[in-house]
Amino acid sequence: VQLQASGGGLVQAGGSLRLSCKASRMILSTFWSTDFGWYRQAPGKQRELVAGSSRDGSTNYGESVKGRFTISRDNAKKTVYLQMNNLKIEDTAVYFCYARGPGMDDWGEGTLVTVSS
Repeated sequence: VQLQASGGGLVQAGGSLRLSCKASRMILSTFWSTDFGWYRQAPGKQRELVAGSSRDGSTNYGESVKGRFTISRDNAKKTVYLQMNNLKIEDTAVYFCYARGPGMDDWGEGTLVTVSS
């Protein structure tokens, strides 16, 4: 599955960004039955879960982003979004989206988010 991530950039602390992850070549019925989410990796740190959106509609978040980030999915557009508000310097990282389902564990290319003071 090809996942196209976009939306990263440079933002000041306290600002917002919205990341997108588009699964353009995925058929719609497969999109509905796939779990999507975002991980991030900061320099010198391990990859960590940011947010997940399961096929059953449930969502989960990493502790450090709860209350600030929101994951959503637009099934018609086959796109998953990560709305990031009140960004902090420690949110600086490369963000990766993933897709998981039966026989599927795919990752998009990362998109860099840099939060400045």
